[in-house]
Amino acid sequence: MIDINATILAQMLNFLILVVVLRAVAYKPIVKMLKDREDTIAASLKKADDDAAKAEAALKEYQDQLANARTKAQDIVDKAEKRAQEDHEAFVQATQKEIAQMKEAAEQQIQRERQQAVEQLKGEMITLSLAAASKIVSKNMDADENEKLIGEFIDQLDKDKIGDMPC
Repeated sequence: MIDINATILAQMLNFLILVVVLRAVAYKPIVKMLKDREDTIAASLKKADDDAAKAEAALKEYQDQLANARTKAQDIVDKAEKRAQEDHEAFVQATQKEIAQMKEAAEQQIQRERQQAVEQLKGEMITLSLAAASKIVSKNMDADENEKLIGEFIDQLDKDKIGDMPC
C-alpha cells in the first residue's frame, strides 16, 4: 500500500498554506486588477460607441444642413433666373411699346404729309381750273362750249383720286 509519512503531510500542509497565502496576496489583487481592467475596457468601448453615435449624428446634421443650403442656393438661382426672365420680358414689352408708338407717330406724320399734299394738289387744281377758266373767258366762247370744256375737265379727274394719291 501507500506509505504515508509525515513529510507528505507537511508538504500538503505547506501546499495548502501556500495556496491560501497566494490566494490572499496574489490571486485576489490580480483578479481585482483584471476586473478593473475589464471595467475600464468596457467603459472605453461604451464611450467609443457613444462618440461614434455622436459623430454619426453630427455627420447627419451636417449633411442635412448641406442639403438645406443646396436647396436654398437652388431657390436663389431659380429666383434670379425668374427675375432675369421677367426683366427681359419687361424690356421686350417696353421696346415693343416704344416701336408701336414710333410707328403710330410715323403713320400720323405720313397722314399729315399726305393731307398737306392733297391740299397742295387741290390748290394747284384750282389754279389750273382758274387758268382754264381764264382761257375759256379769253376765247369768249359760247355757253355750250364752256360747259362742254368744264365737263371734259371734270370727267378727266377721278372722284377718288387727286393725281396718284387717294383722298
